[in-house]
Amino acid sequence: MRPKNVKFPFTWEERKPLFHEGIFIVPQCYEEHSKWKDEEGIFSRSQSFSIEYCSGNGDWIIEKALQNPNRMWIAVEKQFQRVQKIWSKRQNHRVENLLIVCGEALTFTQFYLPEAHIDEVFINFPDPWPKKRHAKHRLIQRPFVEVLARILKPSGTATLVTDDASYSQQMIEEMVAHPAWKATFPEPYFKKNWENYGSSWFGNLWYQKGREFYYMQFVKHEHNSARCSSY
Repeated sequence: MRPKNVKFPFTWEERKPLFHEGIFIVPQCYEEHSKWKDEEGIFSRSQSFSIEYCSGNGDWIIEKALQNPNRMWIAVEKQFQRVQKIWSKRQNHRVENLLIVCGEALTFTQFYLPEAHIDEVFINFPDPWPKKRHAKHRLIQRPFVEVLARILKPSGTATLVTDDASYSQQMIEEMVAHPAWKATFPEPYFKKNWENYGSSWFGNLWYQKGREFYYMQFVKHEHNSARCSSY
């Protein structure tokens, strides 16, 4: 299967949440997210769930899904051209335990995932928006940190990876400032190497350019779970 074999299923005017070819479409500029019901129980099955946000071309999560066939994996990617590439890899490798989400990470997490149901999340090389005036667009900020705490199970983990030093500091500050989270690594709360973490298109690109990586992991406090709002 080639990426072009899967097409976007509707026009802008017809947009709505929709499952299509194993892809869950979360439309942009849509006002009725809160009305959607998971009638088929796709996101509430009684099994282990892992999510990768910013999945890019899907190399990392395809590898993980193949290595862990008893776990359900969810790839979240905003750009449909990248979603097509993930879909193509999934079809060609016959990966049966991978759901693809085409949509914005905060919107999907806030409106479509049940509370305390996800075991672990991974956020691999999110866009650092390096210019100061654009930093407000970064994913790892209080609203997203809040909804992650809501959807993760107690003792669930959030693993973040970036090649941008300033963004890594913002990630750490946002996570440790929230009462639901505790860093699993000692200060300065990151490490620069993680053996067998897995490879991705962006990871390989930045490695070839000689950039340093910052790996961070945080665990959700059981005793602080009740203090998390639903945001």
